[in-house]
Amino acid sequence: MSGRRLVRTAAWTAAGAAVAVGGYAGLVSGALPVDLGVGRRVRPLGPQILDIAAPRDVVFDVIAQPYLGRTTRATREKVQVLERGSDMVLAAHFTPLGGRWKAVTVETVRFSRPERVGFRLVRGPVPYVVESFTLTELPTGTRLLYGGELGTDLWRAGAWWGGKVAARWEATVAGSLASVKEEAERRSGR
Repeated sequence: MSGRRLVRTAAWTAAGAAVAVGGYAGLVSGALPVDLGVGRRVRPLGPQILDIAAPRDVVFDVIAQPYLGRTTRATREKVQVLERGSDMVLAAHFTPLGGRWKAVTVETVRFSRPERVGFRLVRGPVPYVVESFTLTELPTGTRLLYGGELGTDLWRAGAWWGGKVAARWEATVAGSLASVKEEAERRSGR
């Protein structure tokens, strides 16, 4: 192989690798959403059930606070409200992925006081997510039920990607639910 041809092959290989890495980074971060509508597969998210020793109104207020209330510095690192209405917001959610990497999802969040908060993905690492927090009163407090579904395109390859995203998604939700429980119980003095 001639020197010039070797350099050209190396350049094309490097360019291909850069495109692949950039595409993966865009997909993971949500900056390059793939919504082809072909080979859609939907999988469940949850259920995750959490009993909280606090009244349902308090739990609802803790969930709604980052969206409808005053935003704290810690909240701004995780949630940014882009548009606010009376019972719905458009919000960007930031999830650390390690190092400088961060996934950004944009979702509508709809509030049905005091029993439900619903989320619908607008932009993210997969084309379709619908999820909700349903609050049920108990004699000892509130039961929070998380559930939803996540959809990906491109048949088996999309299902594989959906499994990767769903695992991280549900772990992030579990962390959020633990924070909701802690804050609701602190507010109610239990």
